[in-house]
Amino acid sequence: MSALQVIGDPVLHSKSPLLHGAMLRALGLDIPYTVHVVKKGELPAYLAWAAENGVTGFNATMPHKEDLLPLLDGLDESAARCGAVNTVARRNGKWVGFNTDGPGCLEALKEAGMDTNGRAVLVLGAGGAARAVVPALTAGGAERVFVANRNLQRAEALCGGNGRLSPAPFDGDTLARLAGQSGLVVNCTSLGMADTPSQFDSFDFLDALPEGTGVFDLIYHPAETELLKQARLRGHPAANGLGMLVWQAVLALEIFLDRPLDRPRMAAAARAALD
Repeated sequence: MSALQVIGDPVLHSKSPLLHGAMLRALGLDIPYTVHVVKKGELPAYLAWAAENGVTGFNATMPHKEDLLPLLDGLDESAARCGAVNTVARRNGKWVGFNTDGPGCLEALKEAGMDTNGRAVLVLGAGGAARAVVPALTAGGAERVFVANRNLQRAEALCGGNGRLSPAPFDGDTLARLAGQSGLVVNCTSLGMADTPSQFDSFDFLDALPEGTGVFDLIYHPAETELLKQARLRGHPAANGLGMLVWQAVLALEIFLDRPLDRPRMAAAARAALD
């Protein structure tokens, strides 16, 4: 009997059981997908328990995405490239880590009509989300990626000397200058998230965006952040992170089942579960 889980702390709010449950039902598979609270430091014990209790795969959220790296038996290129894991599958008795956040973001951008190929992209933030998204953007054909962050050293560390990646400070003048050179903006910060006091100091940098430049916000609660509202007011296409949530789950389920799926059908089933 196989079983799937999502682990983290906090994790009880996770939408993963809803998404995966809907997709598994659409496939006619009776595989349970449950939430399991795992606190920081408990990963080794959890991995041993999971192996003994029929868990064949799990998704990981905070605070485990980086802590899992040295504990797994292998890493897919997707996880090794960004230094974080959000999906783990049992393969021939071994735990193998993957990351579907970046590829899920690319799928969501495509769905929103925001092409990355050959474009310069302004990424806001250099934290865990950006570490997954930035490599995916370059893999998806972005010509150049500007990584703006309040802590410039974190942006420099993420860029790591890659000639297509450019670290930058997070101030109004710099954001405006880079926005004027960009064909897409992706917010990977928590600015604008519900119940988060931190907000953007100003949205004036949006005035510098070329006409028709898309603005994508990884946040999906609230459904319309102030960033997206301000982008739409200026006539720019805007999309939240709900699509990314859906697509990273679709790609994770392919990994769990170790076979290709009808991705549009799975995405539709997952999205319907959120309505």
